[in-house]
Amino acid sequence: MAAGTAVRPERSAASPPAGSLGPARSRRTNGAFLLLALVLAPSAGQAAESTVPVRVRIIKGSRQGPPSMDPKLRDLEAQLGRLAYQRWEEVGEHSRSVAFKKPVDFPLPDGSVLTLTLEDARKDTVTFQVGVPARRTRSRLTISKDQRIVHQVTDEKDGAAYFASVRPWP
Repeated sequence: MAAGTAVRPERSAASPPAGSLGPARSRRTNGAFLLLALVLAPSAGQAAESTVPVRVRIIKGSRQGPPSMDPKLRDLEAQLGRLAYQRWEEVGEHSRSVAFKKPVDFPLPDGSVLTLTLEDARKDTVTFQVGVPARRTRSRLTISKDQRIVHQVTDEKDGAAYFASVRPWP
């Protein structure tokens, strides 16, 4: 062997060619790309549910006056009865289809706006971002198909506050 000549180990037939990642490393790389694609792709629920029908009721709760429940709110009586208010009145009702990542506004009696944005939709659950931009408030609510959430959307003023009842697939 001449001086300055590099010695290369012999390759077996099972060895990958020089510069190749080899079968095990190639599978790991492909697996990483597949995982990345799954994470970045929209979920099957989002693709299947381009819009979700939702019923939003605006409710006024008051600490003053004799206890009473608006007959339209009887289905919410168990939820509302746990709160510190004694008078309940429905002051608005809206039914809309909410598209993924498209904010939908609902007027509140005090002049502000409730914004509802569909963040995620699965077979039996949805996640909304609920906000009142005038108050700089935002919450994420995940709701199951046969459930509804009652969420306070204004601060209490003179013993009263406004709430929103959000129910997907009414």
